[in-house]
Amino acid sequence: MKQKNYPFRAIESRWQKFWEEEKLMYMDESSPKPKYYCLMMFPYPSAALHVGHGRNYIIGDVVARYKLMRGYNVLAPMGWDAFGLPAENAAIRENIHPAVSTREHIRKMKEQLNQWGVLYDWSRELATCEPDYYKWTQWIFLKLHEKGLAYKKLAPVNWCPSCSTTLANEEVVDGKCERCDTLVVQKDLEQWFFKITAYAERLLRDLELLKDWPERVKIMQANWIGRSEGVEIDFRLEGNDEVLPCFTTRPDTIYGVTYMVLAPEHPLVERLAPEEKKEEIRRFVEKSRKENLASRTHLEEEKEGVFIGSYVINPVNGERIPLWIANYALMGYGTGAVMAVPAHDQRDFEFAKKYNLPVKIVIQNPEKTLTLDSLEAAYVEEGVQVGSGPFDGLPNREAIEKIAGYLEEKGVGRKRITYRLRDWLISRQRYWGAPIPIIYCSDCGTVPVPEDDLPVRLPEKVDFRPQGRSPLAGVPEFVDTSCPRCSRPARREMDTIAQWLCSCWYYLRYLSPRDEDRPFDTDLVNRWLPVDQYIGGVEHAILHLLYSRFITKVLYDLGYVGFQEPFQRLFTQGMIVKDGAKMSKSKGNVVSPDKLIAKYGADTVRLYTLFIGPPEKDAEWDDRAVEGAWRFLNRVWRLIEEFKVQSSKFKVEDKNKDKKLSNLDSRRLTDLRRKTHQTIKKVTEDVEGKFHFNTAIAAIMELVNEMSSLSGSEESGLPVMREALETVVLLLAPFVPHLSEELWEKLGYQGSIFLHSWPGYDEEALKIEEMIVAVQVNGKVRHRITVAAGISEEELKKETLTNDRIKELTAGKEIKKVIIVPGKLVNIVVTG
Repeated sequence: MKQKNYPFRAIESRWQKFWEEEKLMYMDESSPKPKYYCLMMFPYPSAALHVGHGRNYIIGDVVARYKLMRGYNVLAPMGWDAFGLPAENAAIRENIHPAVSTREHIRKMKEQLNQWGVLYDWSRELATCEPDYYKWTQWIFLKLHEKGLAYKKLAPVNWCPSCSTTLANEEVVDGKCERCDTLVVQKDLEQWFFKITAYAERLLRDLELLKDWPERVKIMQANWIGRSEGVEIDFRLEGNDEVLPCFTTRPDTIYGVTYMVLAPEHPLVERLAPEEKKEEIRRFVEKSRKENLASRTHLEEEKEGVFIGSYVINPVNGERIPLWIANYALMGYGTGAVMAVPAHDQRDFEFAKKYNLPVKIVIQNPEKTLTLDSLEAAYVEEGVQVGSGPFDGLPNREAIEKIAGYLEEKGVGRKRITYRLRDWLISRQRYWGAPIPIIYCSDCGTVPVPEDDLPVRLPEKVDFRPQGRSPLAGVPEFVDTSCPRCSRPARREMDTIAQWLCSCWYYLRYLSPRDEDRPFDTDLVNRWLPVDQYIGGVEHAILHLLYSRFITKVLYDLGYVGFQEPFQRLFTQGMIVKDGAKMSKSKGNVVSPDKLIAKYGADTVRLYTLFIGPPEKDAEWDDRAVEGAWRFLNRVWRLIEEFKVQSSKFKVEDKNKDKKLSNLDSRRLTDLRRKTHQTIKKVTEDVEGKFHFNTAIAAIMELVNEMSSLSGSEESGLPVMREALETVVLLLAPFVPHLSEELWEKLGYQGSIFLHSWPGYDEEALKIEEMIVAVQVNGKVRHRITVAAGISEEELKKETLTNDRIKELTAGKEIKKVIIVPGKLVNIVVTG
């Protein structure tokens, strides 16, 4: 007769209802248990979730459930990163108002999360698009403004023509908009910035505090901050006393400067251009600004430039240096001026060759073979100074410090530390975001909105389609207001705040999400933060994670929080791909969890998602392989069913267990008990360590295999079998919670399995009393013997050679050598 599959629909529906009624994952603020804040990065509500998204939330749920079983008071909240481009672009595609579209996506995604069986404290749910949340986002803006960390200026900014809005540097990936892959161009606009550069050194230094962050995330942040030590050197413009400062990390090459370049955006370009070259220079500047910044700096990109017609004077040798503008110089790095040393910088070398500019060797290789005729590329290795005046003969690394000191002594240079990090552009010319709480008055100037007037509400009746300017400009009832200081007519700021600020502090709001008087309860956040475990994608390494660290440090400096880092431990899961590519509707490779859950149940989808590979690595999704997870769960179900029939409700109390087991003489049952405790140890270490859930599940599967081979044991073996079954169910609980709850009940227990303690392993049970050793004769396995664990090599050799079967195999032959691999095998080498 065909065996029935387990009834997952009824089971999952029942237990999901039970968890919500019992508020299983609702944090108790009065609990004396140790706290554990487990946080998953909240999603953009811009589309239904697919199985790739599920990996993040399932991993988080496993950790939260596991910690619950370990006796922690767990906080696992969930909310919605609802403002910004992802939600607004989805609304535009669907031709629905963002408020309607966002709330519908939240409804659908919440339903999917519940279907997966992931548990949250829904009493703390928040959405960044709600006024009771963004009121406090605006409050944070005002606090940065008070501290002098929020300012507005005219600046060349990244502009996405498709999204019709500015982008922060961190939102530009390989020269393209990180949301829509459109090439980004430069545009001059009056924009609001946060002065994150004031925190550059702390953000870099405090990476050392993050011991439990992935090394690659810390490296990505360090590289983005980009600390450089060097010298700012003053080159005087020929014909007047005006100075053009230039930053370099290589003062050892200053004697080799043969030209200087300015970034096309440099403010001196227009002023220095002679009348006869103004049109040529204007066209070049316009062309360069249409190129994206990333491609302009690539080594492979063609170097282009125009001679301005002016010269500067090299401060160390008085040489007259021609001044150019070039596409590979950027205003955002250093001073926007580059001293060009073609012999020792590849970009300068290519530019000089193209425009027939001089090349001077000032660092000679150790072999002293460098000549202008032999130079086919820039020499960038270490060497000895040549053509460098009083510094000739010095190793160039030593010369760096000496020349820097010389420039300082002459008053034409100063040591300086610079950072690649630029200030954070937070203005957006889009509708769906928190309005910037600033008012412009013709008499009073720029006036912050008083805190008592927050929130500045986002109007709903707006044509929100991208227009190249803020859609709020077309809403006079929003724009026109009165000055809070003088009461005269005034105008509101029409740009909105980038959604990143909304997501930079949400982990604080979860502690008191309904508080109307303050953004968060300082006492509570100081008790619960930093977050114990943060889980999300590595794509947020620079954007969200760096911004969150910055905002936390600002709040710390202002006395609102008592910690300087928001997330103690970070886990970044790998991506689940399909057909070798990231899942996306445009590629047609999105796998919806809904159909799979309908066919196999949430536990099967969860198990396969966790078993697919190491969670920190990318993994290929295979619908057919889901079937294997389904079969395994049915096996476990049948094992419990068979055990119930076989045991006839036989139950061994813990206090009698040792007595029963000590009378067992079956080696297979002893091996099973050892395997049970080995599995507890393995799974615990895998979950506690680096979240190697795939190997933890594999270990449980091995235990189930061993149990299956013992199915039908006599009654004397039932205590061992029951212990193994209970262990399997307990260990599976965080991974497949619905089935585990049902099986726990079938084993005679009441209440949720997650209120039962996680199993501990017995060190005594792990000890091996006997082991099986393979015996080879001339390299071929011919027999196996059972010996005492820990047997010496001499004793093992003796037992092997006196074994009757081995005597038969070696009879009439000469034993030349006995090779022993401890604990594994004995190889007898014979002749004859």
